[in-house]
Amino acid sequence: MAKWLITGAGSGLGLALTKVVLAAGGQVAGLVRRPESAAEVEALAPGRARSFIADMRDAAAVRAAVEAAETALGGLDVLVNNAGYGLIGAVEEASLEEMREQFEVNVFAPVIAIQAILPHFRRRRSGHIVNVTSVSGLAAWAGTGVYCGSKHALEGIGRTLAQELAPLGIKVTNVEPGGMRTDYAGRSMRVTERRIDDYEATAHASERILAQHAGSEAGDPLRIAAAILQIVDAPDPPVQLLLGADAVRYATQSMAAFQEEFGRWAALSLSTGFPES
Repeated sequence: MAKWLITGAGSGLGLALTKVVLAAGGQVAGLVRRPESAAEVEALAPGRARSFIADMRDAAAVRAAVEAAETALGGLDVLVNNAGYGLIGAVEEASLEEMREQFEVNVFAPVIAIQAILPHFRRRRSGHIVNVTSVSGLAAWAGTGVYCGSKHALEGIGRTLAQELAPLGIKVTNVEPGGMRTDYAGRSMRVTERRIDDYEATAHASERILAQHAGSEAGDPLRIAAAILQIVDAPDPPVQLLLGADAVRYATQSMAAFQEEFGRWAALSLSTGFPES
């Protein structure tokens, strides 16, 4: 069975995925932030579950953890970039520090983990990188602009990476879940310190909606984890995979709106080239 490295393995989807992989007989190296989470992960399957402590904002720590996991498990087969959090607030309200930290965790840390594991995957001409992005990487929602931006960035990186690595036998999948019954709307969500009253009906509504639905989201983390296991086992996995009825609905609506707007302005879009001689 495959050997997995899962970031953010101590809670939420990361913990669910760790349990599902272990139940299927696999081995897991879990990256966690806290010593107590490390102990919890290892207790799930002593000998087959290993944990490594790293703050995802610390590039050197992430690289060291990936290398340690590669050595400890005798070669990794799957990297799952799962760790992340949400920043809620209008774009105007977000400070530069808040935006930088959002991108440090949601974009730069996954890229660092990818860069650390790729020399090993390239040497073996095999491996699978799974980036847990979000339907927010495809569809924007007022009040989540910086978070959406981070997920759009990871989407673009993952899709490009898939093209670069395909000739080397390495697979890449961006997983785009909708709402999940995890702690996303709790300790995995932050709100901008600055508040501007003019955004009460738009950006601030997202915070209220997330709070109202906390604990009753439709997405089952264990079923989503099982879906990820299924695509990793597939001979021809997707580059992008929506998970959840809400994810499918929001992505479909967003793409339809773009196509309709593109059609209305197509003449202008096509008018910007040099005239044909």
